[in-house]
Amino acid sequence: MHWLYRMSLWARRPPSARRVMLVLAVIAVCLAIYAVERWVGWPEALTAERLRWGGGALP
Repeated sequence: MHWLYRMSLWARRPPSARRVMLVLAVIAVCLAIYAVERWVGWPEALTAERLRWGGGALP
């Protein structure tokens, strides 16, 4: 029901055009990053390696 209340508030006082453009720009950037990751792939250098916790001291 919370989303219904929020929708009614937005219908009464819609966000400014600047805020709408900001939200759309953020969504576009996220979609662009996702598309590049899917087509090109994730760089191996940015992949985290698993640490072994074998009971020994850390190097």
